[in-house]
Amino acid sequence: MQSNVVDLRGSVLRTIDLDDRVFGITPNQAVVHQAVVTQQANARQGTHDTRTRGEVAGGGKKPYRQKGTGYARQGSKRAPHYRGGGVVFGPHPRSYEKAFPRKMRRLALRSVLSARAAEDALTIVDAFTIDAGKTKALLAALATLGAADGALVVLGERSDLIFRAARNLDNVHVVTPNGLCLLDILRLPRMVLTESAVQELTRTLTADLASPVIVPNAPDATAAEEDPEPSPRPRQARKATAEAEPEADETEPEAAAEETPE
Repeated sequence: MQSNVVDLRGSVLRTIDLDDRVFGITPNQAVVHQAVVTQQANARQGTHDTRTRGEVAGGGKKPYRQKGTGYARQGSKRAPHYRGGGVVFGPHPRSYEKAFPRKMRRLALRSVLSARAAEDALTIVDAFTIDAGKTKALLAALATLGAADGALVVLGERSDLIFRAARNLDNVHVVTPNGLCLLDILRLPRMVLTESAVQELTRTLTADLASPVIVPNAPDATAAEEDPEPSPRPRQARKATAEAEPEADETEPEAAAEETPE
């Protein structure tokens, strides 16, 4: 597929070809869902904690005697059914980390990038630069590109000025290709990518895909029909040769005996 390359004033400079394996596939919603769940789970700190009856203060003395009061027997005022007592089955610190294969992670990114391209929510610029690290200048540039409501800006290389200008904006996030996050793509309405960032993303996200191999002077279908039987495997060939050798040895003496006159 093709896309226009514009400058920061919105003027079209040229047209480039986007790799259909990255920007033109059918989104895999199941893999995208797994990626979202995994990233949200890995972002959890897991530091929540509640105190059990053995951790709360007090409760060393028996509330009242065992028998003769008419009440149920009790051993501590810090039992779970007392006010100020411990918590039963409460949360404790643990890790929520989930594993996610690299190929599935790349497939999820290719799916959301293809969805953004299908929605016409991608803007490719020749270069993204601002005069000073000012938030006002960054917002003006995004408004010119049609991303006034917010955008994910992907730069080919890090720029401290742009990072500083977007630091206090909730609806603008600036990253480099190696820091691209799936949740940011889904959260923000548009994407603004530099041409170098597109090339880097294409190289990274197609690293595990087999490129089509074109063999010159490949035999046509008629040649394959003439020789339908495949050649035997080396082990089968050796076995067939070993079985054929004793038969040849046995037949040679018989032939020699027939030729010898009595």
